[in-house]
Amino acid sequence: MKIKEIINYLESLAPISSQESYDNSGLIVGDANVEVSKVLISLDCIEATVDEAIARKCELIIAHHPIVFKGLKRLNGANYIERTVIKAIKNDIAIYAIHTNLDNYRFGVNYEIGKRIGLNNVRVLQPKNEVLSKLICYIPEDHKEKVSQAMFEAGAGKIGDYDECGFSTSGEGSFRPNEAAKPFIGSSGEQSKVKEAKFEVVCSNHAINNVVGAMISAHPYEEVAYEIFPMLNSNPYEGSGMVGELEKPMKSEKFLEYIKTTFNCGAIRHTDFTTEYIEKVAYCGGAGSFLLGAAKRSGADIFITGDFKYHEFFDADGGIIIADIGHFESEQYTSHRLAQILTEKFATFAVHLTEVNTNPINYF
Repeated sequence: MKIKEIINYLESLAPISSQESYDNSGLIVGDANVEVSKVLISLDCIEATVDEAIARKCELIIAHHPIVFKGLKRLNGANYIERTVIKAIKNDIAIYAIHTNLDNYRFGVNYEIGKRIGLNNVRVLQPKNEVLSKLICYIPEDHKEKVSQAMFEAGAGKIGDYDECGFSTSGEGSFRPNEAAKPFIGSSGEQSKVKEAKFEVVCSNHAINNVVGAMISAHPYEEVAYEIFPMLNSNPYEGSGMVGELEKPMKSEKFLEYIKTTFNCGAIRHTDFTTEYIEKVAYCGGAGSFLLGAAKRSGADIFITGDFKYHEFFDADGGIIIADIGHFESEQYTSHRLAQILTEKFATFAVHLTEVNTNPINYF
């Protein structure tokens, strides 16, 4: 299988366009047309990860965190980033990063965290805005099924756990072809009136070009009339962090003990207990302090994440428990999630989870 086939599938779930503006997800090192038989999955890609890929004869490393986050101005091995890239290139190992686009994916990083905790009724904590559009097109009645199905297959009409969602109304369309036209219906210089369906679908912005292309290809008209409207609705199925409920409330102390064991935490930094029992849990893998306001608005009893700064703990302000379990600790099972996604889809290459602990933080 070629690298680009793996990438295309991953990005059909977690599109590059859904990454944050500061991010650098995508193919960082390597040729997308190269064939692979073994893939190594890791949270981070450092020199030791490349060494492991060499030893296991893996041609591709899929990492959550991009090894190149800011632009490289030189490549002479002066730091671990440059050394990692050089070693990968020398050994023909590709590196692909799937970072904040996987964070924002409904079944990505935070889905795995919620599963490990054992939460029910899990939903996105802070849905993304300005990521949806409405596409409207006009189709001859007897071609509505063909065109609408092509649009669905290209990604239109997906709303949460439902797909092929659309709405149509019947009406009459009119047009007059000029002498250069080759009309599907009617004759040059004569006005035609046709029974048409006005067909409307919601579409994620990252899929809009594919949907429009599929619509035009399936449509019988030489000139296809359509409209695209950006929507102010947030997308409740794409965004940052998640929130869910425990099956049964747990005492706050017991819950933190459970989290410490589940995520193998060296320590948990937390604010004062504001409630005796924990039932609703908000959480975000990695650095999630920017979601504290959303966590409080959700009514969660506790907010679990990593990388909280000293002064940010004060912002709990008695309204929620902040539990900083560590960046690595919160995201460590991302590799398992990626491995599951790939093995469920493909059987033509071997998927290996890294055995290298890339956590740079030690606890004494």
